[in-house]
Amino acid sequence: MEKTSNYKMNNLSKLTAKIIDQKKLKSLAESVKNKGFSIVFTNGCFDILHKGHVEYLAQAKDKGDVLIVGLNSDDSVRRQGKGKERPINKIQARQTVLASLFFVDYIVEFDEDTPLKLISLIKPNTLVKGGDYDPSEINQNAKTYIVGKDIVEANGGKVEVINLVEGFSTTNIVNKLKKDLRSKKT
Repeated sequence: MEKTSNYKMNNLSKLTAKIIDQKKLKSLAESVKNKGFSIVFTNGCFDILHKGHVEYLAQAKDKGDVLIVGLNSDDSVRRQGKGKERPINKIQARQTVLASLFFVDYIVEFDEDTPLKLISLIKPNTLVKGGDYDPSEINQNAKTYIVGKDIVEANGGKVEVINLVEGFSTTNIVNKLKKDLRSKKT
């Protein structure tokens, strides 16, 4: 097969087609459900994509037919208290990398501190969070509380928690890089 720039453009178009805005989200979700498919929703910063993220997202996709990832905007990431240098990668870079994962169907940016608005719009069949969250937590101010759980369950959906891959976190990667840089300076 002859490789042309058109071939590469088609692949890039496939990636960019996965990146949707909130205006399209509700009609997309309705269309997916009307066709009889189930929606899985998860969210995060996904700043430096690593093995833990990939395994988590792959397992999330296994919970249904269409995986929608809510991606914190750059401002939203900064408000998460992860450090003044975060996000390392800006929103467009994070969207593109996530879109390259074959099991991620759609990515939608949100600027709020939580994905509650997105969850309310799409009413996913399954809401997935990492093992650092607790589905039995009822205190909305607790760090382990799952935002949107009540909406999902009120609409007949379920909440699933996926164990995190031990030893993998963006914060740990950033801290290791900082430590390595400090030791090279001395």
